[in-house]
Amino acid sequence: MHTILITGGTGGLGHSVVQRLSREYRCLVFFRSPESWQRLHDAVPAAEGVADLKQIAAFAPLYALVHLAGGFEAGATPEVFGRMLESNVMSAVLAFDAAAPHLSSGGRVVAIGSAASQTHPSGLAAYTASKAALNAFIQTLAHDLAPKRITANALLPTALATPAMRSAAMDDLVPLERVSEWIAFLLSEEGSGVTGQLISLSA
Repeated sequence: MHTILITGGTGGLGHSVVQRLSREYRCLVFFRSPESWQRLHDAVPAAEGVADLKQIAAFAPLYALVHLAGGFEAGATPEVFGRMLESNVMSAVLAFDAAAPHLSSGGRVVAIGSAASQTHPSGLAAYTASKAALNAFIQTLAHDLAPKRITANALLPTALATPAMRSAAMDDLVPLERVSEWIAFLLSEEGSGVTGQLISLSA
């Protein structure tokens, strides 16, 4: 069974993704909060957790990195830019840096971006810029990893139907199961010819 590293797996989207992928893969979840990890592990006992990215070497080789981690904040002050770049770009850079030495030939990298990186809604300059930088990072990785037949793609959903968005009209939100199925497709053999793509997902 292939091993995949998932970041952000303890969040609202993460629960759906880990539950879906654990049917076919050994899911290694990087977590920061022991409490959030325990909630995920209670829901998906088969998942395994690591609190330090240095620990993933013990689980090598890795088939895939599924990067769900990220943040959202409105505004455009230098402080907001710093936080958004840290949450949405540097988190991906650090996760890939840790995973890269252990990724097998023919593997996968999948990241969650945002449709806002292409629609540029007002008031979200720092957020959209950070997600646009993530897009560029993933598309460049697709070229860098091509010699090893490792694909790299990003899914760009509009607002997700996470618990935090329950007050919004559900018809306007992207179902978490839809995102999970797209990730499963990109990890599959059928998704092996897809790389360097920014795939928009809407409700």
